[in-house]
Amino acid sequence: MTEQLYLVDDARRRFEATVERTLDDRVVLDRTAFYPTGGGQPHDTGVLTVAPADDRDTDGDIPDTAADGSDGTDAGRRWRVVDVAKSDTIYHTLEPVADDGAAAEGDAALPAPGTAVVGEVDRDRRHAHARYHTAQHLLSALLLTEFDATTTGNQLYADHAHLDAAYDRFDADDLARIESGLNDLVDDARPVTSYTMDRAAAEATLDTDRTRIDLLPESITELRIVEVGGADAEEPYDRTACAGTHVSNTAEIGEVVVTGRETKGSDEERVNFVLADHATDGDATID
Repeated sequence: MTEQLYLVDDARRRFEATVERTLDDRVVLDRTAFYPTGGGQPHDTGVLTVAPADDRDTDGDIPDTAADGSDGTDAGRRWRVVDVAKSDTIYHTLEPVADDGAAAEGDAALPAPGTAVVGEVDRDRRHAHARYHTAQHLLSALLLTEFDATTTGNQLYADHAHLDAAYDRFDADDLARIESGLNDLVDDARPVTSYTMDRAAAEATLDTDRTRIDLLPESITELRIVEVGGADAEEPYDRTACAGTHVSNTAEIGEVVVTGRETKGSDEERVNFVLADHATDGDATID
């Protein structure tokens, strides 16, 4: 199983790895900082580059020679990481890149198993997803606390997001209250931290209504818990089982604009929101 570096360090953008196997236009790495699509968060994108031979020499856990016998002459060869998906392991879909940065036509060969590579995650896309994901956690906690509305689903993008909640109907006053509450939490500059916890221990000691452990497959026995700091040092404002990426402090989210609501079925409402730096004039209207 690929080591998931993003679970330990949300801010990690560059890493070294070794190609374990290839399949069509995909590769499996022994470790990755690329986040795969899941939990309402889209996958990362970025670049994968064959590591220079000198770098392999100085890093003890990366071999000097690839398993196919190459001598490093492919060093510097690059591929765009255009999709990342997780099933039995994590698959990175690659597209070759020419020296001028354009797509390389007719050159579909992937790095061979055993090749040492350097991965670089697209910083802007990752940071946007992290900001929206932490904002979604704040929104879920606020709706549960203020409206007794449980989150039923969410979807994040790099420039907007929405959350579905079990609630009859939010009116304009509700949406204004939600927006104000979200921005108060942002302005509080609350720390965001994560840690791992045994599932059985989490189910025995944590509030499952808030952590949403019941939504996770039984096969997941070790949980990553993400916490947003509370008003005092004793209890967090939010504590959720989550494998997604987040900012380290709510102030990093910036101003949140609630752009509207939609009815998604019987007793289910969708709240749409954007970060202020992604908002347009039309987004600013709540109805």
